[in-house]
Amino acid sequence: MTDSPTPAARALCDGRVVVVTGAGRGLGRAHALAFAAEGARVVVNDLGVALDGAGASLSPAEEVVAEIRAGGGEAVAHGGDIATTEGAASLVTAALDAFGRLDTLVNNAGFLRDRMLVNLDEDDWDAVMRVHLKGHFLPLRHAAAHWRAEAKAGRRPDARVVNTSSGAGLLGSVGQGNYSAAKAGILGLTLVAAAELAGYGVQVNAIAPAARTRMTEQAFATTMAAPDAPGAFDTMAPENVSPLVVWLGSAASAGVTGRVFEAEGGRITVMDGWRPGPTADLSARWTPTAAGEATRKLLAVAEPPLPAYGAR
Repeated sequence: MTDSPTPAARALCDGRVVVVTGAGRGLGRAHALAFAAEGARVVVNDLGVALDGAGASLSPAEEVVAEIRAGGGEAVAHGGDIATTEGAASLVTAALDAFGRLDTLVNNAGFLRDRMLVNLDEDDWDAVMRVHLKGHFLPLRHAAAHWRAEAKAGRRPDARVVNTSSGAGLLGSVGQGNYSAAKAGILGLTLVAAAELAGYGVQVNAIAPAARTRMTEQAFATTMAAPDAPGAFDTMAPENVSPLVVWLGSAASAGVTGRVFEAEGGRITVMDGWRPGPTADLSARWTPTAAGEATRKLLAVAEPPLPAYGAR
C-alpha cells in the first residue's frame, strides 16, 4: 500500500480575478505580480504617463503582463484612463471579457505635482484630484454596480476593494497640499463605500503605504534609498507592501472592512482614525470667550497631533 500524494496547497487567490490600477510600475506592479503569484488572474491597468501625468503608453502594462505570463500566470493589459467614465467602465468590462468575473479591485493609480500652497496652480490641484480621488471613485463606482447586480441576481459576490491613501492623507505633507487632500478624501470614500456596499458582499479597506516609487524616491531620496549592505533588508522596496494588499484582496480577509492600514517594510499598523477626545459640554450656548477658555483646557489634556511630513 502506498501513501496518497499530499495535495498541493491552494494559493490564496486561486480562482479570483483582480484588477490593479497604475500597475505598470512601483507599488501597482508589485501588487499585480504578488496577486499572480497567489493564483489570481490579473487585469493590469496603466496609462503609462510620466511622473506629472503627461503622455501615455501601454508599454508598462504590457511588460507586467508579459512578466506574469512568463511565470505561468494569466493577465491582460488595460490602458484606459480610469479617471473617465468610459475608462473606468471598460476596466470592469476588460475583467469580465477576459476572465468572466471580477473579485477584487485595487485602486492604486496616481502621480504628483508638488508645490507649496502659495505656488500651487489650479490646474495642478485639479489634475492631482482627478487622478487620485476621481480615479478611485470611478472604478469603485463601476465595480460596485457590477457587484450589486450580481447580488440582486442571487449571485452574492465575495468581493474586495483595496484603496491607496498615504501618510500624507493621514497627517498632511508640506509641499503636497493637493496630494494630501486627495489622499485624505480617499479615506472618507473608503469608509462610505465599506458601509454602503457591505450588503452586496463587498469589503472595502485602504492602505497608507511607505515605499520607494517614482513618486517618493526623489521627494524623500534619503529615506527611500536602497541599503548599501549586500543582503540587507530593503525596507522601502514596494514588494514589502503587497502581501497585505493580497491578503486584503483575498477571501481570507473575511470580516475586515472599513479599516485603514499603514504598511512599511515589515511593519503593519492599524490606524485608529478620528475618535472623540476630551470634551466639555455646557448644555447651553457658549460665549466666544468661554468657548476659548474651555478649548484651552481641553487641549491641555488632549494628545498632541503628529506633525505633518516635512514640518519644522
